[in-house]
Amino acid sequence: MNNIDSMERLIYSFTKLPGVGRKTAERYAYKVLELSQEDVKIFSDSLIDAKNNIKFCSVCGNFTEQEVCSICSNRNSDIICVVKEPKDIVALEKAKNCNYIYHVLHGTINPMENKGPNDIRIKELLPRLDGVKEVILATNPDVEGEVTANYIAKLIKPLGVKVSRLATGIQMGSDLQYADEVTLTKALEDRKEI
Repeated sequence: MNNIDSMERLIYSFTKLPGVGRKTAERYAYKVLELSQEDVKIFSDSLIDAKNNIKFCSVCGNFTEQEVCSICSNRNSDIICVVKEPKDIVALEKAKNCNYIYHVLHGTINPMENKGPNDIRIKELLPRLDGVKEVILATNPDVEGEVTANYIAKLIKPLGVKVSRLATGIQMGSDLQYADEVTLTKALEDRKEI
């Protein structure tokens, strides 16, 4: 079937998804061929519907179908949690007692990709700080996330707003002997009194 143009286009389309290589794309393509015509139509319509109707919240930058997302519409807080991308909100919302609002940067500072502070949504954060008591920097604990968090902290601290960073360190259920040097260092630095 590798010489069938429509199959090749379908496989190629699936390879555009993150983490999907050629073999996985082939499995997805064969599965699509096994689906009923109705299921394929529902699948394709849902892709088009999502692409046409989902946009960014005009306040925080989260995904929404409205002008303002449900979190910004329904939650009033003096704490803003800054994240790299909308999918990070989904992860953080699983935590208990989420009574903060969000700000999505849509990226991080990354000189290797020519992405500076003006290429992400930092300047949109600053006008939102009026009446805010704390900004939680919840970018990933990688080099780009740390650079971005430090940059934002240096901008916000002079404004008298408390700035905090998510704690990092040893994962629950893991063994110390398998932790890398950077993780152990951060765990020791971020330790807290019990």
